Amino acid sequence: MNIINLSQKFDLFHEHWSPRIVGELNDSYVKLAKLKGEFVWHQHENEDELFLVVKGKLQIKLRDRDLWIDEGEFVIIPKGVEHCPVAEDEVQVLLLEPKSTLNTGDVQNERTVEAEWI
Repeated sequence: MNIINLSQKFDLFHEHWSPRIVGELNDSYVKLAKLKGEFVWHQHENEDELFLVVKGKLQIKLRDRDLWIDEGEFVIIPKGVEHCPVAEDEVQVLLLEPKSTLNTGDVQNERTVEAEWI
């Protein structure tokens, strides 16, 4: 068992949209990511995805509305729901998602990355 300090872990990387794994829970990873700008529209066919905003304010565009998640709040995007995260200023998020989850879901492009442990 290890105690994880989120601030220390966030200080270890600077890239945006490139999640880092900081823990493992059952069949899921606990990931940290820094977000800035607009991501890509995508969905995860088989995985729900939890976004917990640690610092900043995150917008998640849905096809029928926009969600605004403030520091200390989280939202769960159900599998199959198309979404597009947007961060006007840098946002730090904790993600809880199954190990099989790819950051770009059903889209493969230059932003598709495999999460690394830190």
